[in-house]
Amino acid sequence: MIHRDRLLETFTHLVGIDSVSKEEGRICREISEILESMGAETFVDNAGEKTGSNTGNLIARFKGNAKCPALLINAHMDTVNPGKGISVILKDGILTSDGTTILGADDKSAIAIIIETIRTLQENNIEYGPLEIVFTTCEEIGLLGAKHLDYSLITANYGYTLDAADTDGIVTRAPAANRIEFKIHGKDAHAGAAPEKGINAICLASKAIAVLDIGRIDHETTCNIGIIEGGVATNIVPGMVAVKGEARSHDKEKLKKITAEIVSSFKTVVDNYKNSVSDDELPCLEISIENDFPLTNIPDNTPVVALARKAAKNLGRNMTSKTTGSGSDANIFFEKGIITGVLGTGMRNVHTVRESIQLDDMVKTTQLLLEIIRIHSIDRPR
Repeated sequence: MIHRDRLLETFTHLVGIDSVSKEEGRICREISEILESMGAETFVDNAGEKTGSNTGNLIARFKGNAKCPALLINAHMDTVNPGKGISVILKDGILTSDGTTILGADDKSAIAIIIETIRTLQENNIEYGPLEIVFTTCEEIGLLGAKHLDYSLITANYGYTLDAADTDGIVTRAPAANRIEFKIHGKDAHAGAAPEKGINAICLASKAIAVLDIGRIDHETTCNIGIIEGGVATNIVPGMVAVKGEARSHDKEKLKKITAEIVSSFKTVVDNYKNSVSDDELPCLEISIENDFPLTNIPDNTPVVALARKAAKNLGRNMTSKTTGSGSDANIFFEKGIITGVLGTGMRNVHTVRESIQLDDMVKTTQLLLEIIRIHSIDRPR
């Protein structure tokens, strides 16, 4: 029933269209044309004006042939770098790039699966209800497309994001995350002739970082310092340093606590130094804290989980609820009141030039999504 070769062809075609974050315009137009040829009503919102992308998010509606609530199906159109000029290699059923770029299975495997699923529904006259397909932009740089989606175009109260690895899992718990940025302003000086006249901003940042617990804090909480930028030359005392990090947790209070501890460490180091000198207002500290994404926590007894498990059982498979340490568009949908589980497509080693996916896994997820949509049209209240 599922056209394996057509699924492969669709995936290869989509991967061949460059669409790194903020450059999704071309693939948006291509997907829109494909879906319109299948009978979809399509919309592109104005999110691009806020995200900096050359297009907005793509929303496609299929009316279906059954009366039941609309189901949301989501994937993102953008990829990370190096994601231009991708060449796909198929060997022994495994798809990879040529090793110079990512593959783009994250998340074009999902887009190909969604397209093949709808084609299969239509060709086999399978009963299905209204579908609202949402393809977002700028997911890889902060879920920006989902954050700025025109939610007036969405009526669904629940659905699925295809943006994980495990084809036999549904992600129901994902953390909230805070993005934290510091700028320490010290004072530049000649490092050889007059170092005592300077205030080394990098040194201060190092002292603040050194006392922090970095990495896994507990089973629910992590933090990381990922970027340090500062200094001009080895013979100049650095007058400014920028430090960027993050904290994540499945517990809101733990996230608040670890964020406060990181901020306190930087404040303490800067204040202690300032109190030890009396020359001027330096050093000084700028702090920026932004909630990157909210947490997701979907109970196992919700229809979204039950539906996925029933579909898997019908296919002779088990569906396991999963906890992840990463975020996806589903986090944003959840915050907006749209209960969204995350399904896997089989993608492996994403965000690296070693990225791969098995065609068999893509077929498995297509079968699962097809069965979810079929059952939903039958079992959901009219």
